[in-house]
Amino acid sequence: MAYDFLALTNEICSRLNETRLTTTNFATATNFYQTIKDSINAAIRDINHQEYNYPFNHTSTEIILDVNTARYPIPQNAKIVDYESARILRDSSLNVSTHILKHIQYDEYVRNYLDQEINTNATGAVPRFIAKTQTNDFAVAPKPNKAYTLELEYFVIPADLSLFDDVPTVPESFKHVILDGAMYHCYMFRDNAQSATLAKQKFDEGLKAMRSLLINEYINVIDTRVSRNINTFALGTPIANAGSSRDNI
Repeated sequence: MAYDFLALTNEICSRLNETRLTTTNFATATNFYQTIKDSINAAIRDINHQEYNYPFNHTSTEIILDVNTARYPIPQNAKIVDYESARILRDSSLNVSTHILKHIQYDEYVRNYLDQEINTNATGAVPRFIAKTQTNDFAVAPKPNKAYTLELEYFVIPADLSLFDDVPTVPESFKHVILDGAMYHCYMFRDNAQSATLAKQKFDEGLKAMRSLLINEYINVIDTRVSRNINTFALGTPIANAGSSRDNI
């Protein structure tokens, strides 16, 4: 069986005795079907709202540094950046070997290295330090004198599912957690408090298992958080009404 947005939606439809959707009518299905779709995305956001440093959210990016430029934007989809792992990559053409940058606090950067941004005559070199600024940027020091490549590891903010064949970043082995969370939101929408309570209990148990199995090996990651707002349906807050079931398939 496929593991995508359509398959998840149809599992919820089956549990709630609703007509299953197809690849043809998935995009145009509205009213309660839209509530089901929203509930699935809400459950995934709930999972990631509890913990961001799941291994399935971990990624890295390579940034080509600009000569004489000290500050760079943090990737737009980053939630937690691991500055302790930031590194300049080996490039024989630039006569540089791979090395980890020392993570320093921003006040230390301001005291010791801010002048490199103001003084146009300041000499660049191979960066050795990295600091998170007070905005969604980071700074390196010394400022680069060549186009070095910096690799940065971080945990992403997963995008909502949209197309019928979109696949969640949550592993399929934890599909049941998504479904239990989605059922909670659907039951809340239908004012079925008893079933919602049971679904929430199952969802919480699933979250606990996910944290136990997946998070422990990542607890050593330095939590240098990026302040970004995430629209999420917090558990306990039902989705707003989206209409009755079975309409406008």
